[in-house]
Formats: sequence, C-alpha cells, structure tokens
Amino acid sequence: MSGTDDRSGVGADGTAAGADGDRTGAEPGGTPGAGADAAGHVGGSDAAPTPGAGAGVGTAPTPGADTGSGAKAGSGAEAGAGSGADGAGGPSALTTPRGRRPVVAALMLGMALAAIDGTIVSTAVPQIVGDLGGFTVFSWLFSGYLLAVTVTLPLYGKLSDTFGRKPVLVAGIVLFLIGSVLCAAAWNMGSLIAFRIVQGLGGGALQGTVQTIAADLYPLKERPRIQAKLSTVWATSAVAGPVVGGLLAGYADWRWIFLINLPVGAIALWLVVRHLHEPARPRPAVRPRVDWAGALAVFATGALLLTALVQGGVAWPWLSAPSLGLFGVSAVLAALTVVIERRAAEPIIPGWVWRRRTIASVNLALGALGLLMVAPTVFLPTYAQSVLGLGPIAAGFVLSVMTLSWPVTAALSDRVYNRIGFRLTAIIGIGAALLILLAFPLLPYPGEPWHPALLMLLLGAALGLFQLPLIVGVQSTVGWAERGTTTASVLFCRQVGQSVGAAVFGAVANGVLAARLLDAPVTGLPDDLDAVARALEDPGALSAAATDYLRRAVDAAVDHVYIGAAGAAALALLALVVLAPRRFPVITETAGAPRAAATAADRQDSPS
Repeated sequence: MSGTDDRSGVGADGTAAGADGDRTGAEPGGTPGAGADAAGHVGGSDAAPTPGAGAGVGTAPTPGADTGSGAKAGSGAEAGAGSGADGAGGPSALTTPRGRRPVVAALMLGMALAAIDGTIVSTAVPQIVGDLGGFTVFSWLFSGYLLAVTVTLPLYGKLSDTFGRKPVLVAGIVLFLIGSVLCAAAWNMGSLIAFRIVQGLGGGALQGTVQTIAADLYPLKERPRIQAKLSTVWATSAVAGPVVGGLLAGYADWRWIFLINLPVGAIALWLVVRHLHEPARPRPAVRPRVDWAGALAVFATGALLLTALVQGGVAWPWLSAPSLGLFGVSAVLAALTVVIERRAAEPIIPGWVWRRRTIASVNLALGALGLLMVAPTVFLPTYAQSVLGLGPIAAGFVLSVMTLSWPVTAALSDRVYNRIGFRLTAIIGIGAALLILLAFPLLPYPGEPWHPALLMLLLGAALGLFQLPLIVGVQSTVGWAERGTTTASVLFCRQVGQSVGAAVFGAVANGVLAARLLDAPVTGLPDDLDAVARALEDPGALSAAATDYLRRAVDAAVDHVYIGAAGAAALALLALVVLAPRRFPVITETAGAPRAAATAADRQDSPS
C-alpha cells in the first residue's frame, strides 16, 4: 500500500489534506471548426467538440490544514459526489433539479453562440470579401476572434472565482451580442475585424464560465447529464454552422450570420438573469483586488505570441524581422508577466496552477490535444478535396463524423472512469488516438472516402474518452473558489496548443510540398498548399500527370502532418504517465464537513 503524494489525505476531523503535496492554507479559494487555411493559419473557435465538463462539487483544503502530508485518502471517503455544496467558497450555483432546467438551457444557448461562430462565419467569407474587400487580411476575421478568446480566458476565470459566475457570464453574453451588432454594421474589412475582436472578448467569458457553471451545477454522479447536453451542442453546431451560414449568405445577406446571434443570446441572457441564483457568500475580511497589471501583461504576452504563431509563414517568413521581433518581445513580456504574477496578492494565473501535479499534467495533456486536433480539422478537408476529389459538402462530412462519436463516448465515459479512475481512462483514450493517427499515413492512395471517415469516427470516440475525464477530474480536485481559474487554465492551454499546432503543422506541410515540387516532372506547378489546392480545383489547368503528381504531394504532406499529430498524442500520453498522479485527489462534501474523497476507482490504494 502506498501513501504517495498523489492523493488527498483525510484527517480525523474530516479536514482535507493537500492534494499533490503543495496545497497550503495560504491559498484559500481565491473549449466548429477552428478555421485555418492550408498554410497553417488558424482561427475561429475550437474545432474539437468540447464536451461540457460537469464536476463534482466540493471544498478546497481547509486553511491551515497540514497540506504537505501527502497522506492517502482515508477509508471514510465516500465514492462519487458530495451533497452539492462547497464549503470553501460557497455551495453550488443551484441545488434543486427544477431550478437547473432553465439554467442548463441558458448554458446550452451560450455554448451554441461560441460553438457555431467559427463554422458559420467561414462559410460566408466569399460574400464578405466580395462586399467589403480586404482579401489579403480576411483571415484576421478568425485570428482576431481566436486571440481575444484565448488571452481573456485566464482573466475571466479569476474574475468568476472572485466575484461569482453570474456577473461574468452576463457580461460575456452582453459583450458578445454587442460585438455581433457591430459586426453586422461593419463598413469595411478593418472595422469587421475590430468588431470580431469585441465578439471574442465576450466569447472568452462564454467558453470558460459555461464550463465552470456546469461543474458547479451537478455533483459528480450526475455530471454525465450536463455533459451529454453540452456535447450535443458542439456536435450539432459542427454540422449546422456551415449549412446555416451558407443559406444566410446565399439567400439573404452575410450580415445575418451575426444578427442571428441576437435572439439566441437574448434568450440565454434572460434565463441567466432570472434563474441563475448564486448563494450569498460571506463578505471577505479584505476587499477582493483584481490584478489588472497581471491581466494586461497576460493579454499583451498572449496577443503577441499568438500573432507570431498564426501569421508566421503566412503573412511573413518565419525568420523575418516581424516574426523574430514578435517572438522576442513575447519572451520579454512573458518574463515580466511571471514577475508581476509572483508579486500580486491575487494573481490572474496563480502559481498553484502549475505546482499541483494534477492540474499541471492536465494542462499539458490538453495543450497537446489542441496541437493534434489541427491535423483533422485543418488538413483533412484539404486532403478530402485535393486527394480524394470530393466536393466541399462531402469533405465536410468526412470530418463531421468525428463529432458524432466524440459526444457519445464522452457522455458514457463516467462508466469507465468510475471503475478505473480518471487518469487510466484518459490514458486509454489518448493511446487509442495515437494508434489511429499513425494509421492515417497507411491509407491506400487515393483510397475511398470511407477510409478516412472511419478513422475520424474512431478518433472522435478515442478523444471523447480522453478529454472529458481529464476536465471532469481536474475540476473535481478544486473547490468552488478555485474552479473558475482551473477551468480557464485548461481551456487556455488547449487554445494555445491549437495555435502552436497550426503554425508547426503548416510549416511541416509546406516543407514537404516544397521538397516534392522541387524535382517535379513538370514545370509551372504551385509551391504551397493553398495554391496547390486551388490548382486542383480546376481540372483543365493541369495535365493528367501533373494533377496526379500534385495529389500525391498533398497526400504526402498530410501524412506528415498526421505523424506530427501522433507525436502530439505521444506528448499527452507522456504527461499523463509521468506527471499525473495515479489517483486524482477528488474533493467532495460529506455530511456537512469538507472531506477528500474519490470515485470508486480513485479512492482505492494503488500498489506500491
């Protein structure tokens, strides 16, 4: 029997001892396609169907407890969820099943606003460019939104922990709707990009706060209920977004793709204001302070770094002055951010996010998930059209099958992690994903459309088994007053991983193409993935031999991207195997006293 530091201990008085050996009483409580062009430009909202994570509610470690003991969970810790109250920061947002229904509806509508955004806008890009011009900068419609969402996630997470979830969610919905109205009124591409950034500022609050409220709303045993509903939103949005966007752009006006947000957002806002009632919390002895200096530093660092990643190799060469300058300034700002955050009384990104093994390992694993998801969401449609010769709709179907299996396994994953634990369930999921990604380069050329479709179906099933247990598990290891920050850190890492993946895999794809086209049997061929894809769309522009050679070059480029995605899956697997504790230190509430408990699997002692 081991008493390793990967489990919370329970003292005789029911006090939760520190998770991962680093919680201290000094720290009271206080995630459609990511659109990307073939060259690696990323944008929009997260492509993966991000299952809503409900988490068991519980308490943070009692201040002053012996948090460094690393004691193993006591035998009195009960499996499953607690009573639905958090002793450290206040009870769950709602406690009655009747009161949950309108709030769940509001969460689903709010999630739909964020989930459908990327796919519905990307469909209308030709009409937008035709009306407003600005073809050379239209990609910032996605990049600007992505930047705003990503860099504001940590700020909104901290604000929701400090001031409550409701004001942050209300502000996010209002800001998103204001941005939507402004986008519909845009007079040129520059104004539309600026207003998309305003939309993204609201989208960051939506993504993080909806996930956090879902965790507050349901105890551990009931979380598959909210998970299934939020997962359905992402799956539906992935399919409905292009259809709705195409209909509005083709038969109405592209401005309606933004105006359609207004009734949806208005209903969500009304439901939140009327039905989401957070219990009153004791007034803190010291007035909460917002680390605005840290927020500005995080925002500036993230904005410059993501700009360098999404524009490098697209708007300018990687080794050019703009790229090197942005990366250099980003590094300086990152160092400055660390200094500011270490001195702040209430930092936006607290140090415990990375000192606790559970949270740090999940952040790294889901950052790798964002990295690997670039392969199917960005490069698979190009493969389906350029190599398999499918039309846009059929190519979209090859990708969309992943959104069918992902929510199913995510919703059913509790039957697995309740038996074998969060960590092992996630390891099985990412291990299966690694094998599936490695199988893609083995597909025959040119192959049948069902070949990649089958792999995507299996990949969605594997990733549903990987992502949800990690989000649910990590949210279950913190109390109410730390859950917003924890959730935001997970989503932030996934978004950054997505941006890094777009940059890295875009460079890989273009590098393989350049090598293949260097000794091409014919001259006059395009030299990057975008230009190759456009050339293949016009069968009469190339000879049969040149067309076949280009198709094989694209096939080789995408194969290398999938090998890189498999490498990202291996990094996620390594993070779980090496860094993640064997048993997540789940915190729950039992009989009115804070206790450290676990699922049926996680509370068992692991062998030495």
